[in-house]
Amino acid sequence: MAEPLADQVMSRINQAAELYHRLIIIAAPAGAGKTTALQDIHKRTGAPLINVNLELSRRMLELTGRQRALQLPRLLAEIVNASGGDTVLLDNIELLFDVSLKQDPLRLLQGLSRNKTLVAAWNGSVSGGYLTYAAPEHPEYRRYAISDLIIASPDKS
Repeated sequence: MAEPLADQVMSRINQAAELYHRLIIIAAPAGAGKTTALQDIHKRTGAPLINVNLELSRRMLELTGRQRALQLPRLLAEIVNASGGDTVLLDNIELLFDVSLKQDPLRLLQGLSRNKTLVAAWNGSVSGGYLTYAAPEHPEYRRYAISDLIIASPDKS
């Protein structure tokens, strides 16, 4: 039987502290329990749990489309850094994949994870050595090799 997601992440938090990029990705499709796992980790550790879509949307309301694309990395860094704590939990990161914002979500998260351990809920899957987001025909589709990534998933233990 696979280890519960929250337990997988808890065991990987110490592992991440040893790495250059302290990023843990919870990869699973929508409805697989990522948010529940993050809430459980939040209760256990007291680590801040951030709804990225909500917080970024609030900060980008008054910005033009071009300003949003340019300001997003700085705004996300402000949100993460203002949260305090050495570990930060990120849920609802879909806005980072918006094509109009012209971001590379994984690289953005990796950059932020050099100073803090980040645990991010990722709507996607892991197979064949790749982490994916969305279906190949979808405009927000992304595919990354999983080397140097710490991944927790319902089908991994």
